[in-house]
Amino acid sequence: MKHEVNPQETNRAQAFDLWMKSPMPMVTLTKTFDVTKVCQISKRKNLSFNMLLCWCIGNAATQIEQFYTLPEHGKLYKYDRLAINVIVNNKNGGINSCDIPYTNDLEQFSTNYNRLTQTVSETCKSIFDSEAMIVGTSAMIATELDAIVNQYTELFNNPMVMWGKYRKGWFKTTLPISFQFHHVQMDGGHAAQFLAMLQNVINRL
Repeated sequence: MKHEVNPQETNRAQAFDLWMKSPMPMVTLTKTFDVTKVCQISKRKNLSFNMLLCWCIGNAATQIEQFYTLPEHGKLYKYDRLAINVIVNNKNGGINSCDIPYTNDLEQFSTNYNRLTQTVSETCKSIFDSEAMIVGTSAMIATELDAIVNQYTELFNNPMVMWGKYRKGWFKTTLPISFQFHHVQMDGGHAAQFLAMLQNVINRL
């Protein structure tokens, strides 16, 4: 569920005043991650690499307070839960969006991920969760990418986590990940904290 909050009564008051009307309020950070553990578990447990990474993203995001507040249409909203958005290739050759509720239970998240993405693929209809704070993701695994900078649109201020194809080395597998966020929602320090937390969650997977 979400509800509107007064920006001046939050710790984002100054950021709201500075960045809400900025023509380009988005910031992008890129970090190279060691995803060896994700690859190992994906193969050993026969689980989707993308699903596992999405769960890790959700787990890290729930530990950062700023993820629960989001600017929308000139207002500030507070959410009580998160969901992860994935882009799904549908049966007609197009793409749709799919919002997957985040849960700490990896098995349950995997079940929801598989069920919802399959439904979207077969029906060619997007599934949206308007009551959750959405963390967007975009996986372009056809090629290796160093960084991704997404388009900015006032219709979507949500944070975005984006990546390409992972890189296999002799001793570890790495993956550059780009993280784009709205400056009203968080500062660079919060974003850096999230990226560090994401690596920690991956290491503990």
